[in-house]
Amino acid sequence: MIIEPAAENRPLKTESLDADFVIIGGGLAGTCAAIAAARQGLNTVLVQDRPVLGGNASSEVRLWVLGATSHMGNNNRWAREGGIMNEILEENLYRNRQGNAIIFDTILLEKCKAEQNLTLLLNTAVFDLEKSAPDTISVVHAFCAQNSTRYHLSAPRFCDASGDGIVGFMAGAAFRMGAESKEEFGEGFAPDQSYGELLGHSLYFYTKDTGEPISYTAPDWALKDITKIPRYRQFNTNMQGCNFWWIEYGGRLDTVHQTEEIKWELWKVVYGVWDHIKNSGEFPEAETMTLEWVGHIPGKRESRRFEGDYMIRQQDVIDQTHFEDTVAHGGWAIDLHPADGVYSEKPGCTQWHSKGTYGIPYRCYYSQNITNLFLAGRIISATHVAFGSTRVMATCGSGGQAIGTAAALCQKHGCDPRELSSGERLTELQSALHRQGQFLPHTPDRDSEDLAKTAKITASSTLSLSQLAPCEDWRSLGVSAAMLLPLQAGPCPQFTLEVQAEQATTLEVSLVRSQKDGNFTPDHTITSSHYDLSAGQRELSITLDSELDRTGYYFLTFSENPDVSLRLSEERCTGVLATFASFNKAVATTNKQSPPENIGVEPFEFWLPERRPKGKNLALQIEPPLICFSSKNISHGPARPTNQPNAWISDPQDQQPSLSLTWKQAVTISRITLELDPDWDHPMESVLMTHPEEVSPFMVKDLDLCDASGATLAAIRGNHSAYLSIELPEPVTTTSLNLKVLTTQGGPASLFRMRVH
Repeated sequence: MIIEPAAENRPLKTESLDADFVIIGGGLAGTCAAIAAARQGLNTVLVQDRPVLGGNASSEVRLWVLGATSHMGNNNRWAREGGIMNEILEENLYRNRQGNAIIFDTILLEKCKAEQNLTLLLNTAVFDLEKSAPDTISVVHAFCAQNSTRYHLSAPRFCDASGDGIVGFMAGAAFRMGAESKEEFGEGFAPDQSYGELLGHSLYFYTKDTGEPISYTAPDWALKDITKIPRYRQFNTNMQGCNFWWIEYGGRLDTVHQTEEIKWELWKVVYGVWDHIKNSGEFPEAETMTLEWVGHIPGKRESRRFEGDYMIRQQDVIDQTHFEDTVAHGGWAIDLHPADGVYSEKPGCTQWHSKGTYGIPYRCYYSQNITNLFLAGRIISATHVAFGSTRVMATCGSGGQAIGTAAALCQKHGCDPRELSSGERLTELQSALHRQGQFLPHTPDRDSEDLAKTAKITASSTLSLSQLAPCEDWRSLGVSAAMLLPLQAGPCPQFTLEVQAEQATTLEVSLVRSQKDGNFTPDHTITSSHYDLSAGQRELSITLDSELDRTGYYFLTFSENPDVSLRLSEERCTGVLATFASFNKAVATTNKQSPPENIGVEPFEFWLPERRPKGKNLALQIEPPLICFSSKNISHGPARPTNQPNAWISDPQDQQPSLSLTWKQAVTISRITLELDPDWDHPMESVLMTHPEEVSPFMVKDLDLCDASGATLAAIRGNHSAYLSIELPEPVTTTSLNLKVLTTQGGPASLFRMRVH
């Protein structure tokens, strides 16, 4: 027993930590920033005011992770975020394809705990700071109520990833709150007062069937009149979790200081909704159902946005502005919600999509006037309209990795964040991100230290794609269908496929492409032909008399005709995909409508793939075959399909596929990096959504790496990760490297990139 005499004031226990980098906020942006910085050797402290990581993706909120590619609908093919964000989503797919939010928590915690240079402070809130100069933060003060400890955290650089920007706000960093006018940046999508200037918070709930009747009595503060919610007829017992993203409120309030008030209103709605489902008599199937979980903290969308040296805006998203200092990418729609949220008569969201992904400049990721402060997550330098796209979590995580990497370079060069925004230091930052598997649209990889670029590369075999073999299934052309194919400049190949017509009809076949390289929105028709079909089944040869003026992706499209069906194929191949002219009516209808005057965008159709296990390609013969899967692809980027597949693929008949890199003179190797195929078109949502497989079918599972003498440098078994960085115990001097693919997860062996350092 400890007995101490009474005292008027006892100081709290205080711990002082001197770090290289302090990050405030443990959402996906802060988590990715912390992991990236720690891996680059920085002594990093991550301060999180909640008991778990992930922010809106955590089990406390349970919103699925979305980004540049999504089941919700867009034309961004092979666009999922790379680097650490992909590493997290891949691991979640492998362990948690059913989408359990608790397991996702453990994956994030494990990733952080695995980093020796990373100190994680959970349940710890920053409340004060000190400056060494008017524009320089020196110390932040935080308090953990769980261990009654005050932390004194000093570092040369800080990152605010807190969501509301608590550190930036206290430091006096320039910020904005609320929408800009149309006139300030010429944004046609800027909302008026009737729509509102802020997005609100959302609160989710989960249910379960107990198998026996169960009653429910709502708390007295629950919403009594469900008709006050204009969309109340959309409620049903099959929806739960973030299916109810539109249970939103608070956009007319101060979304920082009135969060508790907003939460109580959302609780009022949620418990009132459940009362309606259980006790209105309209849902007899709910008799045996109960509430399993209701969120205790709301998922925030918008509050402060801070000003950097550049503010990304609507035009940059829609027009896909090319930035010299791109360090991350986005692709979610400009997704704005009415400020009145669930009580609004307006649709739950209004979305306008770009025709492809866009780059986010480094200048958006640091404060304009606080010299040592990085900005991460939803608070980066963006207008309210552009924020509608940049705010989603996978995009935030991608930016977080850029920040963590930039912080390490600032430490190396002894400079402030701004000093990396141009010249050789910017090139060094972008090269580092490329090496980490980050995707930077239209940004060349200038990694001059990569020895693979100087090697002679040969393969045991290379795919020559002449057909996708038919299976038993057929697909009706109830909607238009297309094969997305990488074609070379020159004469168009001839295509043959099996068709089945219910009655005599005419089938329109077209060759279409995107006007902009790297996009996958079919908005430019090259040629069209019409084929008269008699009733029954037949083989159809398609000759499109067209000279292709550029190498790139083309859509071989078959126009909607419910009387016609096409034979399908179960064969899948990296960089080849079937798409269909369909869209998600819940969120994407605005892109099918005529846009309001002067909004600055144009409507276009969505062409989406079908997800496995249902999703199949169209059975097809191609003459001459597609020759674009060379082993030489592995020595340059990007490590995903863009205007070509950019991958080496072995011949499916090759039972022991291998690659060899040979140098004229011996080279010394310390690290080998492989970038495999994780199916970049699969969104991999983290929770609620389930997935048909635990590992991408294109993934290499088992492989060996050997030197010129045949000695094994690395033996990888049971792999499920796209990015493999192999550090050799000791540097090896050799004249060649040989990669032997032993088994894959089902598809032919494929590899996007191999780096040798």
